[in-house]
Amino acid sequence: MITYRSRAVQPAGPGRWSVEGDLTVRDVTRPVVLELSFDGGVTDTWGNVRAGFTASAQVDRNDFGLTWNQMLEGGGVLVGRTVSIEIEAELVRVA
Repeated sequence: MITYRSRAVQPAGPGRWSVEGDLTVRDVTRPVVLELSFDGGVTDTWGNVRAGFTASAQVDRNDFGLTWNQMLEGGGVLVGRTVSIEIEAELVRVA
């Protein structure tokens, strides 16, 4: 199971924020900062206000105990250490 629990949000520029929180992967918890950006807002055909956001971060999978790998015949390894986290969310304002 993977969970993320935010602790603080700080402004990082126009339409951008840094979200500090704890990422838990397979019972190992580490602090991770998500870079959050506002992608825009619209009113849909039913009158609901919708806003889009994107968040991203990179983590080292070894920090979470995910160390399995396989050596390749030509050298190197099958799985890299860096994992990119990309989240796209759409929020709807409740009347």
